[in-house]
Amino acid sequence: MKKTFLSRRNALLAPENLSWGAFALTFAVFALFVRLVVPNLFWSAVAPAFRGADALAAGSSAFFSSFGNAADLSAKNEELLNQNAALANENQALVQKTASLFVLLGSSPKTDTPGIIAGVVARPPASPYDTFVLASGSDADIVVGMEVFGAGGVPLGIVSAVLTGFSRVTLFSSPSMRVDGWVGSTRVPLTIRGSGGGTMSASVARSAGVKAGDAVFVPGPGALPVGSVVRVDSDPSSPSVTLQIQPAVNLFSVAWVELRAAGPSFAAGLSWATSTMP
Repeated sequence: MKKTFLSRRNALLAPENLSWGAFALTFAVFALFVRLVVPNLFWSAVAPAFRGADALAAGSSAFFSSFGNAADLSAKNEELLNQNAALANENQALVQKTASLFVLLGSSPKTDTPGIIAGVVARPPASPYDTFVLASGSDADIVVGMEVFGAGGVPLGIVSAVLTGFSRVTLFSSPSMRVDGWVGSTRVPLTIRGSGGGTMSASVARSAGVKAGDAVFVPGPGALPVGSVVRVDSDPSSPSVTLQIQPAVNLFSVAWVELRAAGPSFAAGLSWATSTMP
């Protein structure tokens, strides 16, 4: 038994075990010595590795964030495309308005035009009783009684109500309108009555020989027709015939009008109802 104990103690003190212990002790003493003599040696040695790791992390973050930036750029690009399309539509609308003004004035818009140009914001059937609502009023020097003209100077109606920023036009097709005029090249006198729905009518003697297609005129600057006869209704027992008159312009698509002071001959032959704007 004593021999076995001594054998185990001698094994712990074997040269190979002693060499590893001495090495570990020597390394620990050396590390402590270096730590005491050069305190920042370890940090200086591993700092490049840490900096490399930081650079690698930053590069990875930039790489992965680029996918998010691409999505943001795509969304912004889509938004810019939508804005560009909206601007293109607005530009097209302005081009159409300019073309409407060219047709209305017969040439390019002029600052010395004798009338007042106003935009139509409501028309039949949106506006009731054959009326226009204009986006100009007393602030644009529009007054009640001014005559209203469409494209090419075609007479359309009369200003019947005015507010600061809006005004209302009663069209010749309104049931409240009566205006003296004439029909045909022989200037057969007649009284034009509004029939509603964008139509007008008048009665003349059968012997006048008025036929479909004859132009109908009202007093005003120039000799431009307010409409034309589309049908002649007659009763064999009556000496007169009824003319169904269609306006010379499409009242449902008018975008701009010109307003001018009505002449005395026009005012003398006009009968219309005035009222305040609702």
